[in-house]
Amino acid sequence: MILMSLNALLNAAADRPVCADGPLLIRMRQFRQRVATLAAHYSTMQESRYALCLADPYDFTCALFALLVSGKLPVIPANASAGHLAGLSLADTFDIVIDHLEAGTTESPADATFTMPRDASFVMYTSGTSGTPKAVHKSLGEVDAEVRVLEAKWGERLDQSLVLGTVPHHHLYGLVFRVLWPLAAGRPFDRTTCTEPSGLKARIDVHGACAIVASPAQFARWPELASFDALSFTCVFCGGSALASSAAARYAQSSGMSPIEIYGSTETGALAWRRQDESEAWDALPDVQASQGEDGQLLVAATRFACDTNGHYGTNDAVRFDADGRFHLVGRLDRIVKLDGKRLSLSEIETCLGQHPFVRQAAAVKLAATDMRARERLGVVVELSKSGARAWQGMGRHAMSLLLSRHLAEHVAEVPRRWRFRASLPFDERGKLPAAVLAREFLADAYSPDVFAEIVNGDTVEYDLQIPANLVHFSGHFPGMPILPGVVQVDWAIGFATRRVRHAREVASIERLKFLAPVRPRALLCLRLEHDAARSRVRFDYRMNDRSCASGVIVYRSDDA
Repeated sequence: MILMSLNALLNAAADRPVCADGPLLIRMRQFRQRVATLAAHYSTMQESRYALCLADPYDFTCALFALLVSGKLPVIPANASAGHLAGLSLADTFDIVIDHLEAGTTESPADATFTMPRDASFVMYTSGTSGTPKAVHKSLGEVDAEVRVLEAKWGERLDQSLVLGTVPHHHLYGLVFRVLWPLAAGRPFDRTTCTEPSGLKARIDVHGACAIVASPAQFARWPELASFDALSFTCVFCGGSALASSAAARYAQSSGMSPIEIYGSTETGALAWRRQDESEAWDALPDVQASQGEDGQLLVAATRFACDTNGHYGTNDAVRFDADGRFHLVGRLDRIVKLDGKRLSLSEIETCLGQHPFVRQAAAVKLAATDMRARERLGVVVELSKSGARAWQGMGRHAMSLLLSRHLAEHVAEVPRRWRFRASLPFDERGKLPAAVLAREFLADAYSPDVFAEIVNGDTVEYDLQIPANLVHFSGHFPGMPILPGVVQVDWAIGFATRRVRHAREVASIERLKFLAPVRPRALLCLRLEHDAARSRVRFDYRMNDRSCASGVIVYRSDDA
């Protein structure tokens, strides 16, 4: 199939494949007709900037090209939540939201010849990992140049494989690798977003070996699942953040090679790649020149993205180069923080913790001073390894925190004072860990307990909780002797159970309910949940100082009920 530029794509052969929709294949004829109908509609509208909030990748792509054809500016928000859109609206970035396409738009017989200027562009947003997301204008010409590099590098290997995505299409990595590159190459992309191996297997069973576009946050857990070895891929790309070496090694054992990891940014597109079974270092893509600037900063240059007056673009990553010209990422320059007069690297703290056998991965964040905390502090969110989760059973939270603090103290100048342990880190859909999201793990509100730890061991989950003194549920229950209401404890148990068992919110009954001891403000509780899938129930037990204070059984309605 001939590689086409994106601005000429709509004039491609009518039978050119575009998108797999279940067992069916949507071809260029249908795609062109729908784009023509939408473009005719958008051309009659006065607004010039359109926020594209369409979850369906095919609908999204139709609307994107229709807006470009009609001379409008597509604005692609990072997500379609009301809060995110409200923030963008306040910044005066779009005039109208497209969150659905009218039924019947595929009925148009239009089959016209399209002209689209090469400088047609759209707006995307950076991840905002270290601050507020910023708008980035991307032209089709810039994306075309990137696509040519990717196709020359990996096109022969992908051949005509269907491209499956587990990542969203409203971030640049997902948009280019999952949608625009396949479109330009005549390689169909899949309309389904697969987030579980079972979904991938179902699509592979229909279409044969496929190419996968994933993020490390999702992919790192796949090799642990029983169905993983049964999956067949022509190629796997991982982007958004670095893939853990253990996940790369496990995949290499199964398939014979590690995934192809992609390094880049919204401003530049893809810059470099690596396969960890070959090297931990990164290779710059053929059109990218990489060098090292002050403070070890990675500098890159290419004709497809804007450079400064010195002819390069400065990233926020620190690097060291090998003798063969490959580079190692050694930390984010914008993750150097100052605390009590000391300069600390959050990346160094995370790397050091990740080297402990009890830690699978960790994320550090600087916590601002508050009314309750006079000084800024360091906080760390830790995901324990399997051996760490086993050790937890005998150690508990305080001993584990002390052990990891002592390990850190041998390498860094300041040890975090606040720790949170989680079954998994709170990655967003693009595999990032925004600082604001991490900071929320340390905030207690007036309606919920403060969750110090979440430890999973098979079908059992344990939560270490502290009950805030300002909890609204204490009001009037009882004056002078505040006690946590039993109904709140049951509701919390259901809520925590829902995190692990999606049906748990569909409660059929609560059985064997007991309240054995009062729970007062600032109490430290251990909530233990035991899931019995065969009987569609979750047993809960709140314990305080090894004494049960409330327990019961949540019986839920399952799909098989």
